[in-house]
Amino acid sequence: MRRIAIINQKGGVGKTTTTANLGAALALQGRRVVVVDMDAQANLTLALGVEPDPTKCSSYSVLVGAGRFGEALVETSIPGLRLLPANIDLSGAELELASAMGREFVLRDALAEWNEAEKARTGRDAADYILFDCPPSLGLLAINSLSAASEVLITLQTEFLALQGMSKLVEVVQLLKKRLNPELQVTGILPCMYDSRKRLAREVLGEIRSYFKGQVLPVSIRSNVKLAEAPSYGKTIFSYAADSSGAQDYMDVARFLLAGEARFAHMQGLPAYDPQAKAPLEADELARRAAAKARRPPPPRRTATPKPSKPQADTATPADKAELKPMPKPALAPTSETQPPTLPTASFANQVAASSSLDMPELPPDAFAILSSLPDGP
Repeated sequence: MRRIAIINQKGGVGKTTTTANLGAALALQGRRVVVVDMDAQANLTLALGVEPDPTKCSSYSVLVGAGRFGEALVETSIPGLRLLPANIDLSGAELELASAMGREFVLRDALAEWNEAEKARTGRDAADYILFDCPPSLGLLAINSLSAASEVLITLQTEFLALQGMSKLVEVVQLLKKRLNPELQVTGILPCMYDSRKRLAREVLGEIRSYFKGQVLPVSIRSNVKLAEAPSYGKTIFSYAADSSGAQDYMDVARFLLAGEARFAHMQGLPAYDPQAKAPLEADELARRAAAKARRPPPPRRTATPKPSKPQADTATPADKAELKPMPKPALAPTSETQPPTLPTASFANQVAASSSLDMPELPPDAFAILSSLPDGP
């Protein structure tokens, strides 16, 4: 059983989005996945369509000993994906555990107890993957998740301020590995909300890859509005927009994790990666598509366009052609209307100049002819 904590001490860098959609992608690939909501805001719980209910068993109940790990799990709309939900009560868990003996290992012990019981009953691990959605801090809840996990997946927004805290976060993980969890290791760094059109994003990604060589995943989660819209409908990206770039990116991250299963002997024999895996359509989506199809007007009937007929062969005889010759038009007698207008002569211009009240000089005989021959315009 692979136990992966998805962590970053900065908020809004894609931890919850990655936990929900990566868990769904692994479940669609035939893995048994459990996602654990360790944030009092219960964003992961809401993103998977489960309403936080303080009266039901949750991650808070598991931490304070009021419930068992397996009893608190709820099914989601994705087959093979189960959720350990959270609610607002989780915000007080740190104070309640402050004086508890072994408070850093409460979640690890509850998970081990559930796994041992399932292994005794079925002969195999209770799940293939456990994903922990850690809160945006390095408090007791995050430490419990890191103590229960064996791997760490760091989500990182490709911006300057997110880059600043990376070195400190890696130091904290190394300190926890030294003092609390010797098997803890960094599986990779996942860049999220990456926009290749921005020069800053490209520069930050280049800096991360040069500083943390070999630890940055070859996949980046591109900026995609569908990833932000899906939680408002209580769906993963595979149920909300399976053809979006966000769905493709998280399926590629799942493919990266599946490629690492060769290191685990107990995970041999699991189904191979299926690039055609898709989430089943939910009842409301089926109803919406059926209603849209019923409202759609029928397509217009297409009528066959008559083909142009081929020209027939000319079968007329020379005698017939002679009869069909057009009659010549009669010549029209010249009339005053058909005669071209005559240009006024120079003597006429002189008469006009003489009759004018202006003192105009007499034009020479060929002046009007010269003026008439000039082209129009400037």
